[in-house]
Amino acid sequence: MSDKRVVIDPITRIEGHLRIEVVVDDNNVVKEAYSGSTLWRGIEQIVRNRDPRDVGFFTQRICGVCTFSHYKAGIVAVENALGIKPPLNAQLTRTLMNTALFIHDHIVHFYHLHGVDWADVVSALQADPKKASEEAFKYTDTPYACGADKLKEVQDRVAAFAKKGNLGPFANAYWGHPTYKLTPEQNLIVLSHYLECLRIQRIVAQMMAIFGSKNPHPQSLTVGGVTCVMDLQSPARLGEYLTKLKECQEFIDRAYYPDLVMAGRAYANEPSVVGDVGVANLYTYREFQIGANEWLFDSGIIKNGDISKVYDVDTNKITEEATHSWYQNPAPLHPYDGQTEPNYTGLIDGESIDDKGQMAHSKIFNTKGKYSWIKSPRYDGEPLQVGPLANIVINYAKGNKYVVPLVDKFLADTGLPISAVFSTLGRTATRMLEAKIVADNTILAFNALVENLKVDSETCAKYVIDKDKEYRGFYMGHVPRGTLSHWCRIKNGVIENWQAVVPSTWNASPKDSKGQMGSYEACLIGTKLADLTQPLEIIRKIHSYDPCIACAVHVMDMSGNTLSEYKINPNL
Repeated sequence: MSDKRVVIDPITRIEGHLRIEVVVDDNNVVKEAYSGSTLWRGIEQIVRNRDPRDVGFFTQRICGVCTFSHYKAGIVAVENALGIKPPLNAQLTRTLMNTALFIHDHIVHFYHLHGVDWADVVSALQADPKKASEEAFKYTDTPYACGADKLKEVQDRVAAFAKKGNLGPFANAYWGHPTYKLTPEQNLIVLSHYLECLRIQRIVAQMMAIFGSKNPHPQSLTVGGVTCVMDLQSPARLGEYLTKLKECQEFIDRAYYPDLVMAGRAYANEPSVVGDVGVANLYTYREFQIGANEWLFDSGIIKNGDISKVYDVDTNKITEEATHSWYQNPAPLHPYDGQTEPNYTGLIDGESIDDKGQMAHSKIFNTKGKYSWIKSPRYDGEPLQVGPLANIVINYAKGNKYVVPLVDKFLADTGLPISAVFSTLGRTATRMLEAKIVADNTILAFNALVENLKVDSETCAKYVIDKDKEYRGFYMGHVPRGTLSHWCRIKNGVIENWQAVVPSTWNASPKDSKGQMGSYEACLIGTKLADLTQPLEIIRKIHSYDPCIACAVHVMDMSGNTLSEYKINPNL
């Protein structure tokens, strides 16, 4: 027999279009992997020649999920360029808004996007609700929505879908796959929390709207500070935020944390989710200001998974290249000098496994040429992995007082060694740990804001833009999917160049000129697939990164044929 190609396009339950192609040997073990985005993000072109003060409102449209992240990045990059330091009230207000984003992103990621990679919903229909309720007490003393009557109600609701021949949001999945490890009762617990999370995510969105005016795409950030002055002066609005924060914190403590403990124990020996760190070079950056000079998370780089040494971040060592990306210039360029001139060369004819397990004609990546709209960011010539795994591991290695106790507790609760964190299971668990650390410690920023408002009413710094001067600046920080940076040059009072190096660019990057893989591709090598027509192992691994491949300008059908093409002038 010969090698076979498996194509998954699109990877579902994510923002944007992501395509994964793997080549497997006779034993269904992945020997080659390729990650590519089939849709183009053109925001960098759109913001050229615009007023720098407007850019944040454009960059937040990079994504419909992490809108605040790109909004803040677009604002702070300009502030950095102009030498503006926003008042403390503004900085802490941004932290409170960021908390809402992180909690929303992480709970939705696990329960609505990734949880069904771990929990078999159909199996939950066979569970005994009373036994499931008793099972929940093994992971917490106060289970969330896990009474026997509640679990029976959940089971009946989903069974009603099934009797109609339609599982609704749970349709088109690989139920019964041999790599599912939770019992029917454990699956029912997660299913109950899935439904509860639909309610909680609405509350978190309201948290963002308290200071952001709406969600998604909040409106209250401005170059120099924030505009939500009346909300900050209202005890009722502050109290409303705190009440909603506590409700979200309760869900994390009584549902999210125990569910990951349960999953950690159940999947500890499942080969498809352990020992697959991907790229072992880790990178994170300081985020969550909780006081005048204190942040919740610190910066750093770990090389080759060695947690005994954490290196400082040198922003001068960051480049992006486009050897295998659909752009004109393949050279490794620093983001200040980055170019985004498209050069789409398309897919080529080939063969891949169809839904019957047979080789059939299909459009495939030109892996010897260009195969993605994503560039290849590199740090001193090396690929890096970003995300909660990197953030938690680096801060644990640095002895962060907010991180170490919780990580140690989770490892003790699951019986897992620290090395288990370097995996798909670890990526999923550290995302939960990050959400809990943020939820538990946002009160520090809240209290600092309240105390500062008593003596300081400033919410926006004054500044001028000299059209005779040239400026450059950047934002770098940790967002839900990892380290994000925006880089800008300002000339004649308008944007001359803008580049966004997003977390999924680091992780989902195609191979570079030296053949080095990004973390998506690297973590798939060596994976054994139980069924080539149901590649759950691949989807579970990729979903653990919480991919965000956003904002397109053209569409293709399932066969890769162009439906329509549009040409616009982005500067109008």
